[in-house]
Amino acid sequence: MKKNDEIILEIDGYASTGSGVGRFDGMAVFVPLTAKGDTVRVKILKVKKAYAYGKAVEIINAAIARANPDCEVFSRCGGCVYRHISYAAECEIKQDKVYNSIKRIGGIDMKPREIIGAKNVYGYRNKAQYPISENGNVGFFGTHSHRVIENENCLLQPEIFANICAVITKWIKENNISIYNEETHTGLVRHIYLRQAAKTSELMTVLVINGDTVPNPDVLVNHLKDLLGENLKSVQLNINKKDTNVILGDKCVLLFGDTYITDILCGVKVRISPLSFYQVNRDMAEVLYEKAAEYAEPKGKTVLDLYCGAGTIGLSMAKKAKKIIGAEIVPDAVRDAKINAEINGINNAEFICADAAAAAKQLAERGEKPDVVIVDPPRKGCDEELLNTIANDFSPERIVYVSCDSSTLARDIAVLSKLGYKLAEYTPVDLFPRTAHVECAALLRRIDINP
Repeated sequence: MKKNDEIILEIDGYASTGSGVGRFDGMAVFVPLTAKGDTVRVKILKVKKAYAYGKAVEIINAAIARANPDCEVFSRCGGCVYRHISYAAECEIKQDKVYNSIKRIGGIDMKPREIIGAKNVYGYRNKAQYPISENGNVGFFGTHSHRVIENENCLLQPEIFANICAVITKWIKENNISIYNEETHTGLVRHIYLRQAAKTSELMTVLVINGDTVPNPDVLVNHLKDLLGENLKSVQLNINKKDTNVILGDKCVLLFGDTYITDILCGVKVRISPLSFYQVNRDMAEVLYEKAAEYAEPKGKTVLDLYCGAGTIGLSMAKKAKKIIGAEIVPDAVRDAKINAEINGINNAEFICADAAAAAKQLAERGEKPDVVIVDPPRKGCDEELLNTIANDFSPERIVYVSCDSSTLARDIAVLSKLGYKLAEYTPVDLFPRTAHVECAALLRRIDINP
């Protein structure tokens, strides 16, 4: 098999990225936008030693799970990967993905609880970061590229985001404001960044700029006020002059309103700043956090919440817990966590600004002995030093692991199994319908503790 060959391929599985996978002469061939059960004619685009990449040029026999994509840019945009199959099939894929990770990487042949599917697969995102094309229109980066695929009406975003983008792009064009060019590092506006508090309807609009200010900001603010009325709570500039792919800079400049918006999650008021982490799917985040609380059984216990962000997981358990201790490395998020505790009248919560491993060491040195440790790390998971500190210095009854990447979850479960912790149960929760991502909550118990 070589580049530009055409082959007939039966798709019998999925890669972690969402691409369909088949085998030809013993070699795995990855083909985007195909479904398990498809028979397809594939043009080979790249051949490696043990696998190849291809493009479907004809669907010869369609899988039962196939559906007509409902987005015009689905095949070119880098966001969704499953708009060509039913949502039921997508949930099955995600369930299998998590199970296979735990079995293959974690070395534990335990089936998960049934995946909790999303309540809504449309308009569920409360945050969007739009790059802007050379034409001055918003969109999203294409797959494996920084080429902007224009798309104002993304089906994952609430409809109001499209209206806000239309107002901003019109203002950009009327004021002849330049668009940032990644290759030359010139131009002013880099991204439009929007956040919505889904429960309260409060909206935040942020322009990410390669500079210190913008022309006629008052005009922009007035246009946004006319559109959004009292729901507009914050208009800000985010300053990012670095030659980087990182979207947000460290500094924000307020143009209107407050520096934050406020949402309600699991009955807790949550203050959200531009740099604060907050789950993009509020409704399913509640489901995930309720599952984490079920696993934690926090009543009367000291709970350590590592990678706590704005404190959402820990604060949702504070009324039952004896004490909540949160740790987070982002200063703005820690500030928000402290304020979130205050505005909710929660007096049994403490928040530390430090890397999770450093915070864990600091707490161990002062003799803290949490009954439950919750970790909600980024995609890279926890490092081994942190896991050792949790298991050896704290030795909690329970560890609740909230994960956005099943492969690093499985890796860390394997480490913890050697440190005296046994996987008791885990549940996938779909916070990101139509994409390849899936969250998971896992409960690990100390082996000498009875179930």
